Parts: sequence; C-alpha cells; structure tokens
Amino acid sequence: MSGWKERMDQARGLAEVDLVLRRARLVNVFSGEVHSTDIGIHNGQFVGIGSYTKAVHELDLDGRYVVPGLIDGHVHIESSQLCPEEFCSLLLAHGVTSAVVDPHEIANVLGVKGIRYMLDSLEPLPFNAFVVLPSCVPATELETSGARLGAEELREFVGHPQVIGLGEVMDYQSVIEGKADMVDKLELPLPLKDGHAPGISGEDLNAYFRAGIRTEHECTTPAEARERLRRGFNLMLREGSAAKNLLDLLPAVNNGNAHRCLFVTDDRHPADLLNEGSIDHLVRLAIKAGQPPVRAVQMSTINAAHALGLPRLGAVAPGYQADFLILSDLESFQIEDVYWQGQKMSSKGKRPSFLHASTQGLTESVNIGKWDQVKLEVKVPPGPAETKGFTQSQARSKVRVIGVQAHSLVTSALVAELPLVNGCIVPDTEQDIAKIAVLERHHATGGVGVGFIKGLGLKKGAVASTVAHDSHNLMVAGMSDQEMDLAIRTVVKMGGGLCLIEGEKVIGKLPLPFAGLMTDKSPEEVAEQLSYLHAQGHALGMSPDIDPFMTLAFMSLPVIPELKITDLGLVDVEKLSITKVFVD
Repeated sequence: MSGWKERMDQARGLAEVDLVLRRARLVNVFSGEVHSTDIGIHNGQFVGIGSYTKAVHELDLDGRYVVPGLIDGHVHIESSQLCPEEFCSLLLAHGVTSAVVDPHEIANVLGVKGIRYMLDSLEPLPFNAFVVLPSCVPATELETSGARLGAEELREFVGHPQVIGLGEVMDYQSVIEGKADMVDKLELPLPLKDGHAPGISGEDLNAYFRAGIRTEHECTTPAEARERLRRGFNLMLREGSAAKNLLDLLPAVNNGNAHRCLFVTDDRHPADLLNEGSIDHLVRLAIKAGQPPVRAVQMSTINAAHALGLPRLGAVAPGYQADFLILSDLESFQIEDVYWQGQKMSSKGKRPSFLHASTQGLTESVNIGKWDQVKLEVKVPPGPAETKGFTQSQARSKVRVIGVQAHSLVTSALVAELPLVNGCIVPDTEQDIAKIAVLERHHATGGVGVGFIKGLGLKKGAVASTVAHDSHNLMVAGMSDQEMDLAIRTVVKMGGGLCLIEGEKVIGKLPLPFAGLMTDKSPEEVAEQLSYLHAQGHALGMSPDIDPFMTLAFMSLPVIPELKITDLGLVDVEKLSITKVFVD
C-alpha cells in the first residue's frame, strides 16, 4: 500500500523524484502537439508531466525539445557486420533505444545456437532489445541452410522475456495453403507475427492476414501499401542500405492511416549508420519530404510500440519507461542527448562502450568441402549449339540472366546471348554481364549453383562474400573463373567475410569470423574497411549506384522476385522452382 501511495504522490508532484526536466518542449505523440511542461522521472520511469518542485536532480532544458526514444520495428543486426554490443551502442548514439531484432541470418548458419548467442549478447545491454524467432529457416526448399528450425526447435525460446513474436514469415505460400509445419509455427503462443510478402495481393492477402500476420515491410509502391493498410496491416516504411522504400511509400500515408505506419531499417551497413543514422535518418528523410515533424516522430515511436505490442514504450507519459532524446531543433532532428531509463547514454553522438559476450562456437562456419575451379564452368549442353552464321570467335548461346535493379531487392529475369569459349559460356563486359555462383558452405556437400548477372558493372576482377541472404552460403561474382576461384579460396581461408580480387591479387578483404557474418571490431573500423572495399569495387567497374556487397548478398534470396540463384541453381521466384541457365 505504501508503494502505491508513494507512486501517486510522485505523479502528483508531492514526493521527491530522481530527475525533473524543466522548461521542456514536449513532442507529445498522444495529442499530436508540442507543448511546454516539466517532466518528472523516477526509478527509470516517467512519473508525469506538469509541475514538479521536489527532485534530487534538475535539468533546465530552456525550451529544448524532448522526444520519446526511437524504435526500430524490424532489423537484422547481422547485416551490419557488427556484433550485437557494437550495434546497439551505435543505435543508442542515434537515439534508438528500442529495436525488434530478427536473428534470421545467424539462425540460418548456426540454428538455435545462433539465437542463443543473440539473446545472451542483448540481454545485459542498457537497450530495449526484443527478439522475434526466425520463422523460415531455411526460407525455402530452394537453398541449403546451416540448420532447419521447426516449431519444436523454436518452442524452447517461447516465454523468454525478450522473445515477443515470430519473425518475418517469408514462405507466404505455406501460410495460405495451410502447410502443417508453418501452421505449427504460427500457432506458437507468440503475440507478434511479422510479415514479409512482396507481390501477394487480393484474396491471398486476406488469407495471409487471417493467419494472424499483422505487419509488412516489403512494400515498394503506394498501391501495395494501400492494399495492406486497407486490410489492417501495420505498414513498415523501410530505408535500409540496399532497399530504400521510404520516399516511395510516403504518398500512401495520410491523416487517416498515419497511425498504422512505422519506420524500420531492416538491413543497414555501419557506414550508413555512422554517416546518416538509423531511425533518426528516416525521421529526417520524412520531414524533408514534407511530413509534419510530429507525425514523423509518432511513426518512429508510439506507432511502432502499438504495432509491435511494446507496452510502456514510445511515449513520454506517466508510467512509461523514461527513454527520451533532447533536441534543440525539431525540423533538423539533430540529437543532442540520449537517455535510457532516465540515465544518459549518449551526448553529441558519442557511443557508450559495452563488454562483449562470449563468441565461443561461432567460428569455423565455412565448410565448402573439396573444391575445384572446374565447378565454375558453364558448359554448353549436348545438342545443337546456337552458333549458326558465326565464326568460332563469335559463337554465342542464349541464357537466363539475373538483372540487378538499383536500390531494390527485386531483380529482373532477363535473357541474353553470351560468348562461347572452348565450349563454355563466359561473361561479357560489353553487356555488363558477369558470372555469379553460390557454394554451399555449411555441410561440405560440394553443391554449387552457377549463372549470370547483369548490372553489377564489373569490368574485371571478382567479389566474394559469406553474407548471402538467407542461407548465407558463399557467394561470388566475377569476370573470370580464375579470379572467382581466388576469391573463394580467400574467403574460406579467412573463415568467412568479404573480399575483392583483381587478376592474381587480393585487393581488399574484411574478415567476419563469427558465423561468417559478424566481427567484434568497432563500427568505425568496419566502416573504414567497407569504404575501402567499396572504392576498390568501384575501381573494378562496379556501379556507384549500388552497394557492391549488400546488393550481392540479396541475389541469393529466393523469396523476392524475379530471378535469384542459390547453391541448388537458378531460381524462378514466381514459379518457386529451379530453372535452367540455358534458354531452349
């Protein structure tokens, strides 16, 4: 009873509290206004707004703005190449105090061991990290992942205080067809079920929603966004490093539906996080594009909290957790100070420092088995070759080609005629077509899928990476088999990571020893190395309009149209089947 009375007295301004923010201009996400007030804080919570005279500490804001801590509604830490501690430290410096983390990437490599590592790393941090359990490991049967996670494997995490839901349900076909394994996952007692269904529409979208899935971050057009909003989905406006959809989707946001919209980053590289920011960058983009600043704040705070089921977060109000930002100017949204549970975590963009969790068991994850360069050859199949009317040096064959689209995860399904050399099809710089391959790297099966890709811009050399969504096999693209072979061997020797090759030389590399996805290096170190790699990639001819490694990473994602490649071969995403490289 005494505890109750004390809380009431604190809220009424009759009892002493830990901290009072005086003369604040509060961005009130409930009333949609900015108003002047004092704000009381005690034991990591807001006790109220109004007048508070009794406090251990006071902070005179002199009219500066107070904004609730920002929330990233959907993010894969592994895509930053940073370990969880370094990632969360960087987010706090950019005003993000909460995030819904999907450890889908590391789970595809290490299964439940990867999920445990993420939870163990995130749990002690002064950061609100909520985890959704990966729903699609593997994403489809068109690739080989390092693990298979069914409902039984996920069940051990149900009830963990940080686990709040089921991660992005990419296998929407299994959802709407009611396949048993997917139904078992959807029926786990988890309140949040996160969506991922690009291209699905009409009555199929009704079924997807009826399965209990309530969010969507894969919309690329206002029409797709409206279709989902009309059915009750919470629309996630995404701005990552590869997929940049926020500005395209803002026209779908209006006074009537803005409360159903929230911001997410999904996949973001450390250089972008350092130089542009996280959710704070999305707020600035939205304001610059004409969104009212208060609405942009709502979409980055309370809207996310409501959509994701995060009570007592996303607002400055009595009983809410005291996570907040201080700004001098709302329009520019340049953050001065960041507080988590009433404690200052960052000032002027300085990152807090955290101890790292154990990474035992995360290394030695690259196992491609016996390797031979000959596996990269694309030989003309038996039968009449399409060489009529050509000399030997002009001989060509018609093949399917993956077409890269700048700033999008969607690819085009193209057809091109490529040169033949000694009975093998080779890349063609004039058409901007390189060779691409994916090597199974989890079970040493020796599986290799080989195809061709247009739009990377490579004129010479090769690029390789063990960051390849979703199964994270070893991916390589290049203009010669010899350079691709050296890239493969370099990545294997590093135990995972990124590298670039020119001729017989390794011209850049970034080791990622933890599951072939992450490092414990600082964001600044990783960003510097990635910047160098990008410069080297552009020197090889790669287009400045694309992030070389992030773009390459998504070429093996067989759930986003139209044409992708995995260790099993070229994937026709529309038909959900392996297709031939050669066109009949």
